Amino acid sequence: MLPPDRLARQARTLLTDAVRVAHWARDAGVSPEQDLARAAGELAMSTAELRENWSRARLAGLLEIDGEGGAVRAGWRLRAWDRDDTAALRGWVALFDAWCLARPAPPDADPSLVTDVVAAMPQLLSVMRLSEGPVTAAGLIDLMRRRVAELRAERPDGSGPEAPVSADAPIPEEDRAVTAERVRLLGWALDALSSVGALTLHARGDRPARARLTDLGSWAMWTKLEQICVAAQSPAGNIEQSAVAMLRGCANLTPGPARAEYRAWLAVRPTAPAVDELLAAARGEDALIRGLAFQALRVVGAPASEAVRAVVDDPVLRPYALLWLADHEGGDPRDRAESSLGVLTRSEATWLWVDTASAAQEHGAERLLLDHLDTAPQLTVAELVDEIRTCGHPRTVQVLLALAAVHPDQTVAKRVRRAAFQVHSGGA
Repeated sequence: MLPPDRLARQARTLLTDAVRVAHWARDAGVSPEQDLARAAGELAMSTAELRENWSRARLAGLLEIDGEGGAVRAGWRLRAWDRDDTAALRGWVALFDAWCLARPAPPDADPSLVTDVVAAMPQLLSVMRLSEGPVTAAGLIDLMRRRVAELRAERPDGSGPEAPVSADAPIPEEDRAVTAERVRLLGWALDALSSVGALTLHARGDRPARARLTDLGSWAMWTKLEQICVAAQSPAGNIEQSAVAMLRGCANLTPGPARAEYRAWLAVRPTAPAVDELLAAARGEDALIRGLAFQALRVVGAPASEAVRAVVDDPVLRPYALLWLADHEGGDPRDRAESSLGVLTRSEATWLWVDTASAAQEHGAERLLLDHLDTAPQLTVAELVDEIRTCGHPRTVQVLLALAAVHPDQTVAKRVRRAAFQVHSGGA
């Protein structure tokens, strides 16, 4: 398998024209379809080429389009396209996953037969990946026939055969017309996959004789098979849980197994909805879940940047979001460096300390608060207590009382309890 940088170069080459159209739409702020003649002229494309590349740019997730006003903005993949191999590879995989939209089925095709073919293609591509060589058209037709029979047998509506169809079973006479149509649609599917760069076709006359995955296609299928293996490593049923339930299940895991669990949960979900669900979990009242959610977002990496950046102004998520962005983008997006951390202000760092301390307190790990003192932005407990009182965290009182209960110095404990009382009563 080729190294990621060479695969990324191939992805960029395949999407060169789509990226050009995306840049044009970003600069214009509108879809090129609103002024086809001008866009085609400026990009030196025919209108047909423009429409195809506009479709590819959207399917590759290069742009964000306002559903109401139709305003066009660059997505993170477009912004990072030239410098981040991940952006290029994920953009191409998004196009690969949408192959049936990149080149739609023949307009006269039976929708149910189109559905059969689309549903069967992942297994055919997996076989091509495992074969490590070209697969003949006859072999693909046989694989298609068997896979469609399996899918029909699994349907809950009872429309499939009562028993599995063997590889050697004859095709019933009444089904030959349907079989011929599926062969035609298999040709469409192979052509569509070839058009997005997933495979190469070798024809005999006007019909494909054999097909072989490209380096990108082979890599994509290897990645998907790996994701299935990763998901299989999850404890039974956990990957089917909500983000909150999954994170709660990771609360007692050490960092390594927890990361494996996050990867398994993410592997079976589209990235954008998974990121949104993790951020929704982080907005809850449980500080432990909040911290774990951002640990899971670190596994997601760069594709989560846009969503994390969008929550920077959320008071509850702000410190976590700023630190996440600093880790992934090399610093605070607003270049704020006035605090000792270089990312958070003193008050933000104090709020974050209380939030993480509340996670320990809420989950019965109060003894960890003493170790947690070493991570405070203040040098002394007295300074910490003074600043905690005004940080505005809703669990300030509980954290102060828990700290007082475990601190070995009774003088310090007394001062902390007094501060808790003052916060509770609204005193200074």
